[in-house]
Amino acid sequence: MIEATIHEMGQRARVAAQALSLLEAEEKNAILLAMADGLRRGSEDIISANLHDVEAAQTKGLSSAMIDRLRLDAARVESMAKGIEQVATLHDPCGEILSDITRPNGMRILQIRVPIGVIGIIYESRPNVTSDAAILCLKSGNATILRGGSEAIHSNKAIAAILQQSGASAGLPADAIQLIPFTDRESVSVMARMDRWLDLIIPRGGKGLIEAVVSQARMPVIKHYDGICHTFIDAAADREKAVRISLNAKTQKPGVCNAMETLLVHENAATRILPAIVDAWRTKNVEIRACEKSLPLISGAIPAVEEDWSTEYLDYIVSVKIVSSIDEAIHHINHFGSHHSDCIVTEDASAAQKFLRSIDSACVFHNVSTRLADGEEFGFGAEIGISTDKLHARGPMALRELTSYQYRITGDGIIK
Repeated sequence: MIEATIHEMGQRARVAAQALSLLEAEEKNAILLAMADGLRRGSEDIISANLHDVEAAQTKGLSSAMIDRLRLDAARVESMAKGIEQVATLHDPCGEILSDITRPNGMRILQIRVPIGVIGIIYESRPNVTSDAAILCLKSGNATILRGGSEAIHSNKAIAAILQQSGASAGLPADAIQLIPFTDRESVSVMARMDRWLDLIIPRGGKGLIEAVVSQARMPVIKHYDGICHTFIDAAADREKAVRISLNAKTQKPGVCNAMETLLVHENAATRILPAIVDAWRTKNVEIRACEKSLPLISGAIPAVEEDWSTEYLDYIVSVKIVSSIDEAIHHINHFGSHHSDCIVTEDASAAQKFLRSIDSACVFHNVSTRLADGEEFGFGAEIGISTDKLHARGPMALRELTSYQYRITGDGIIK
């Protein structure tokens, strides 16, 4: 039953994708604005549905960070609505001419940006992804099939229903946005094998989920496995900047993929800066796991073990290591990191450039918190995820990353 239902959804999505590809930018924007209004009108229904999910999560004993990712209130629903409105103001990439070449024989070759088609998105915990994914796919001309996690099923159903109904009133093609009602693992496997209907699949969630999708997928997958992000405090770092960035990167929202997990400190900056960073973390009750060199500078720290350098805590926990040089910091990040987002704090321009050029990550920052690795912060509107892949899409994925291109060739009876 599950497989048949999902395949039927895929078949309908293929029809919807064709209709979406013919919509003009103004038509898509009108649909988006109607969706934003719909979320505002349905805010109480969404929050009521979310309460069921939060209560279930508390009963299951999920961490406070995970429950925070799940929770919705009026401000967060309003943020989703504003996110939709922002996407409506963005440039529509579909139809862009990427190149225009006329060959000696008179053949004109246009390379045009076009929608990918039907995109499957599998995600966990955060119900706002239902809105973000749906609207970005819509704006880029793609139909989408969404499969959220069991912990947010009531919230996801409420959000998807409102988007579908309000969008339809403004001309949204039927079945352009569909939410799979099943939350078991079988539905993930069905989607991964459904290359007849899905052109791309994007998993967002824990490493286990992503590995399961990658191992079974018959279509391209865009993903990141972990968010093991680093901040490196260089010898020439400004103390106040180092404290502010380290506090923000770790504690502003610890349960997300762009939160810092490891702090590296140059040995020539350790006594000058590290105690102040630790004092700031202590105001947020951060647990610190410190290397042998840094233990004497951090009272009450837990000795770090090897696995700490490759652990995504997603909580108020951080590992700290003192390094002897920028080269050691670069080697540590490239070896233990997940190629997601990493930062150097320094006033030395040459050190900053060396770090930016040497770190093999999707986003590399200088004097900027890794929490800014975000599509909205980059001006992309809501994002559909962050990719650590190197082909097609890397970093925050938004409208352009949800398109492909097509060659359109014209002539006047030209033959070979």
